[in-house]
Amino acid sequence: MGVDLSQRLVPDELWVLVEPLLPSFASRPQGGGTAPVDERAVFTAVVYVLTSGGCAWRHLPETFGVSPATAHRRFSVWTKDGPWRRLHQAVLDELGARGEVDWSAAIVDAASVRAKKGDRLTGRNPVDRGKKGSKLHVLADAQGLPLALGVSAANVHDSQALMPLMMGIPAIRSRRGPRRRRPNRLRADKAYHSRAHLRWLRSRGIVPRIARPGIESGERLGRHRWKIERSISWLFGYRRLTVRYERRGTHFLAFLGLAAALTCYKKLAKLAT
Repeated sequence: MGVDLSQRLVPDELWVLVEPLLPSFASRPQGGGTAPVDERAVFTAVVYVLTSGGCAWRHLPETFGVSPATAHRRFSVWTKDGPWRRLHQAVLDELGARGEVDWSAAIVDAASVRAKKGDRLTGRNPVDRGKKGSKLHVLADAQGLPLALGVSAANVHDSQALMPLMMGIPAIRSRRGPRRRRPNRLRADKAYHSRAHLRWLRSRGIVPRIARPGIESGERLGRHRWKIERSISWLFGYRRLTVRYERRGTHFLAFLGLAAALTCYKKLAKLAT
């Protein structure tokens, strides 16, 4: 571990996007002065915790050159300022400018995870014997690129996240013309079907492709569903998301937002090779 791992977790090209988005940090006065903390080292430590899953902050390897307490404290301060959403949009802007965001449709789905800790944004999971859990809501473009995300209690119905997710799509740069934030269509399974949703989508110029309960099976969505399932699989590749360890719902959402930004960055990095 060391320089090679740090460079793999946070390559120079990614840090160029991240650095200007991080808020300034005022160190606590402790007497005698303390050496300034390397922000890149802290950010790399955060990415390591997100990637490694069950790594508690207190078990953060010393090779990152930052104490576990400092890394966790800085993560908390950064999360209050909201850089993860800005980073996600910055990467999406780079992809959008290259014509790599597919606006022909958006796809929405959700997945539940068990919650080891936390009170806010947790609830009894009806598909996990009533155990406490949280639900991840993901809206992706037609190719599965995550555009908007949310976290709720596990017992919140999927449909309640549809409008917030649609409204949460950022205005993304285009190869030519103005920024864009509306897909041509929305694909979803029958859990998202309601007259109110259909009216709302059509009023925004979005064609709903939502399975109708008792009339259509999920087969029509099946040709496209694998893309959103792949998106969720990409996010769960960041092992910290597979089980909720965070007490604060904002911290869990922060990790989800960072995972989405890194997922999009991987596509951006491939374009540069």
